[in-house]
Order: sequence, then C-alpha cells, then structure tokens
Amino acid sequence: MIENLYADIGFQSLNKHGQLVCGDHVEKIEKPDGSVILVLADGLGSGVKACVLSTLTSTIISRMIAEELPVEFCVKALAEALPVCSVRKLAYSTFTVINITPAGKAYIIQYDNPGAILIRNGQEVDIPFVSMTVDEKVIETAEVQLQKGDVFIAISDGAEHSGVGPGMSYSLGWSREGIVKYMEPLCLAGFTAKTLNTILLDECYSRYGGEPGDDTTALTVYMRTREQVNLMIGPPANMEDNEKMLSLFFGKQGKHIVCGGTTSRIASEYLGKPLKVSFDYEDEDIPAMGSIEGVDLVTEGIITINRVLEYAKNYLEDNESYSQWCYKRDGASLIARMLFEEATDINFFVGRAVNPAHQNPNLPINFSIKMQLVRELSETLKKMGKKIRVSYF
Repeated sequence: MIENLYADIGFQSLNKHGQLVCGDHVEKIEKPDGSVILVLADGLGSGVKACVLSTLTSTIISRMIAEELPVEFCVKALAEALPVCSVRKLAYSTFTVINITPAGKAYIIQYDNPGAILIRNGQEVDIPFVSMTVDEKVIETAEVQLQKGDVFIAISDGAEHSGVGPGMSYSLGWSREGIVKYMEPLCLAGFTAKTLNTILLDECYSRYGGEPGDDTTALTVYMRTREQVNLMIGPPANMEDNEKMLSLFFGKQGKHIVCGGTTSRIASEYLGKPLKVSFDYEDEDIPAMGSIEGVDLVTEGIITINRVLEYAKNYLEDNESYSQWCYKRDGASLIARMLFEEATDINFFVGRAVNPAHQNPNLPINFSIKMQLVRELSETLKKMGKKIRVSYF
C-alpha cells in the first residue's frame, strides 16, 4: 500500500422481502503483503440457490485472484465449478472484484454487475474499463492509480432497482446515476466506509418502502491516511511499572485516551497536570468525564468501555446504534467515534492491577470482566479492519 494509505472497507446486504437468506455475497481476503481482494457476487434469482451461487462465486474467484491467476482462467474455472440451475439451465452469478495492492493501485474486474463507481474529490471519475470476451462472457477490467480520499462503490442490481415494485413511486428504480449523485456530496463528509455504506443501503431500504424487491448489496472502499489512537485502562499490577507504562503510552504518536479513575490519577501525576473532573452527565447511564492537559479524552473505565463494546458489536451488524454515538458527547460515544471513525491503528495499554472497589461481591464488576471487555473490544475492532496491539502491564 502507498505509504500511510489505508483501505477502509464497509459492506452490507438487504435480503429480498420474504427471504431468509441473501442471494448476494461479499468475500474479503487480506494477503500478508497488504493486498486486499474484495468480491461482490449476485447469484441468479433469490433465496437459497442464489445464496449458494453467489457464495461459491465470490469464494472461488477471490482465492484465484489471490493466487494471481489470469482473469481468463478464473472465469473459465468459475463457469465449470458453478452448479447449473435446474429451472433456467444456467450456472449464473454476476460479480465485481476490487483488488487493492500495496503498490497503490486498484484492479477492478466486473461481469454483468452495475458498473463500479469511483468518486474523487466529491465527483465521479470515469474508470478506464477495457472489455474482453471469455467463453461468450464480456468481462471488463480496469487499473486505477489510487489517491487519498478515493471512494469505490460496488453494488448489486437490487440497489439500482430500489423503488421498483407495486405501490412504489419510482417506476424505473433509482439508477446507477441517481446513486452517484446521492453519494458524491457524502463522500466529502469524512464518513467511514461502513457509514457511507449504511447511508446508501438505508436509502435503498427507504425507496423499497421497507420491503426490498430484490437482494440489495453495497460494498464501499474509502482510501484514507492511517491514524493511530492509544487507549490506556487500569494501572499496572506493580506500582514500579507506572513510569514504564506511562512513558510508552505517551511516547506513541496519535491521540491518547485514558480510562478509569486510578489510571487518570497516575496519568495526571506523570504529566504534572491537574485532573479536572466534570459533573455534567451527557448520558445518565455513562459516568461523567474528566480532563487532563495533554490527554485527548479522559473517561471512567469499565462501564464506559462496556458501552463502547456494545456499540462496536452493533457496528459490525446493522449499525443502528450509529444514530446514538455519532453525535452524543458522553465518554462512550466520544471513544466510539475516535476508535470506529478516526483510528486505523489502535494500541491498548492494559494495567493488570486489581481495583479493590471491584472486589465487592455486590458489584457486577471484577478484574476478569475488565480483561474480558478488553479482549472482546480488541477482537471486534480487528473485525472492523483495525490494526490492533494490546500490551499488558
């Protein structure tokens, strides 16, 4: 990848109304060299058969691309591998491939899906596709030199057709052009790929009147610079390690978050700056925050991190809680915005000291719960595509 450039990725699907499974599928492969291969496949029809077709297509072609096999070979092998629909006598699944390389280029391959979209500086840029015919299938390929701020959007035809159906007011659907015009200004707002993708699918859902007439999938890639955030929670098990932990924490570049009362106190002493405690509660369920000069965010520990974990898990699902943490000013919401939207690389500094207050059997908090929260949060953030490092003291 170009130095300090990071591929932020978001994707999500809407099932066709009345179907338990989605006929679209997105596959993602990250190679050791930093390459990222993404495939959005749309299976013939809907339901289980379409789900099988799209899953097989995306899985097979992503692995072949990862092995750097020629496009022609991939398409031929895919045609031979796909099961044939007993009704239409077709082995059929459309697909879009986006391959982001460490050299700072995107290679795009598409077959029969709506054309991939590239938005740069708030305006659509034409992707220089070249066509080839493989076994009577027209395959389009393109190579794009990446720039900071580039946004790629791949969609299944359910997005293009959103609004088509009985009682719908959009008789011709939304159209690819309509999607481009809708997304262009949003791509200037600094939203994450996941948020941009969520906004797009929410609009599709709305246009379908809450009952999608087709499986609808969007895949968004946002090229952004790497941003590091450091979070410290809990003092070290041995007081002698205070200096070591704090010097390593504050020696890291990027923003710094300190969680927990005792942790905030030792950070204050280390920096030689007073700890100021606020008594304003933005959320009655989340403890108030503090402030220390030289620290970007000072919050309570366990309760706040537990709420952040809830938001993180939801972020990976339907992201419905975004409407809460995207604007609120409580500690959990501010941490969520910093970790989910700003950070690409996150360093956790976790103290193993046991807080005597947490050993009260009448309180639902103990040392093992704190460790479990940190483990779960770090794993959830990894699933978001964040680069995570956890250090214990």
